[in-house]
Amino acid sequence: MLDAADIKLLAYLQKNAQATAQDLGEALNLSPSQAGRRRQRLEAEGYIESYVARLDPNKLGLAVQCFVQVHLHSHGPENGASFARLVASRPEITSAWTMTGEADYLLRVFCHDLQELNTLLHEVILPHQAVGRVHSQIVMAQLKRDSPLPV
Repeated sequence: MLDAADIKLLAYLQKNAQATAQDLGEALNLSPSQAGRRRQRLEAEGYIESYVARLDPNKLGLAVQCFVQVHLHSHGPENGASFARLVASRPEITSAWTMTGEADYLLRVFCHDLQELNTLLHEVILPHQAVGRVHSQIVMAQLKRDSPLPV
């Protein structure tokens, strides 16, 4: 069960994952040791999955962000598992979801240029035995970056 201090700690860490126990203690009005123990408990209980650095894709030369809807022509456990393995093996695909509605999967892709995206679509995704068609949408501008969860 999360209390108000746990929720405040989680919100704080989403904005600054490098916060020290001292920082957390000051933000929560707790001693650093109490704040540190709370963080450890939330990590152990799985509320905090990991700590990561958010990188700027443009500075890394990843100029093309794209959402790709994948429609399968053939469903079944082996096709789903095979497609999931393909998705997991490709670093350009940074997130993937199974969907309700027309598309079966939604992929978020970052590429250096349009040629790299074209290669991914036409030489990797479309040739997969279960894939019927894809629909890609290239991001023109991102209005809001991935945000902290509303805790």
